[in-house]
Amino acid sequence: MIQEKVLEFKKLEDEIKSCKKCELWKTKRNYVIGEGDYDAKLMFIGEAPGREEDLQGRPFVGSAGKLLTELIEKVIGLKREKVYIANVLKCRPPNNRDPNPDEIKACTPYLIKQIELIEPSFIVCLGRHSARFIFELFGLKFPSLTRVKGKIFKVITSHGKSIHVMATYHPAAVLYRPLLKDEYVKDFEKIAEYVKEKKKEKTLLDFT
Repeated sequence: MIQEKVLEFKKLEDEIKSCKKCELWKTKRNYVIGEGDYDAKLMFIGEAPGREEDLQGRPFVGSAGKLLTELIEKVIGLKREKVYIANVLKCRPPNNRDPNPDEIKACTPYLIKQIELIEPSFIVCLGRHSARFIFELFGLKFPSLTRVKGKIFKVITSHGKSIHVMATYHPAAVLYRPLLKDEYVKDFEKIAEYVKEKKKEKTLLDFT
């Protein structure tokens, strides 16, 4: 089963690396597919790669990525390698502009497939574009990021799996507005509490 999942991921990654479904492939340097544990129970979804991500072909490796990694490891208590991190878009939009609706429509089938393969029990949406897409995907209302931020929602997938979903700020927004940091940490403390409870429950969920 594990080998089968690895092969499925390899097939998906190869498909993404040859994608030309929107115009972003013309200006990107690298496809930024995602990285982490294929069996992760905790998944973080951002909006789109930035400059550093485009250069390295890895998600969240710039300043915002450093903040995200710090909170995952110091607040939640997990190694970055034990979660899975991806973006709504796999290519960097020019000048870090917001994703266009047609780009989101073209690219998100890849993200949906990643979610299906990983089967996370908790998804954290980083930023409004990620939150809007994930909330709508699971039939949740999305009035605005500020209205839903920090709240944990439980949804049932089409495969009958339960997933908890939470939206919070993109780490870049917190770097831009440092006054948001305390509020941001509190959101990650809620995630940490969830992970702690799952560790207490002697289930098959492996957060170690």
